Amino acid sequence: MFGLSDEVIADLCAVFRQYPNVQEVLIFGSRAKGDYRNGSDIDLAIKGDNTTFGDLMDISCDIDDLGLLYKVDLLLYAQEKETPVGQQIDATGKLFYRKGYY
Repeated sequence: MFGLSDEVIADLCAVFRQYPNVQEVLIFGSRAKGDYRNGSDIDLAIKGDNTTFGDLMDISCDIDDLGLLYKVDLLLYAQEKETPVGQQIDATGKLFYRKGYY
């Protein structure tokens, strides 16, 4: 799915499960549109009540610790929803993680 192995997806979802404020994570960009290439980055938008910039930094560090072969770009959806990036996420984003389902 999204050009990522089941192991990579499981590892990322395991990180998100550690943060109770994270309700959903959307994947967007080339991986969501299906026009990714080998080595394309992973663009993820985090949705959740009371998710803070500090949470984002902690999640980013935890993902870095996974040692993935991909660059992972994270953002808080709430801060971007009224921007062109937010519009792109709304138009092309796909559900990557939902609390309680992964």
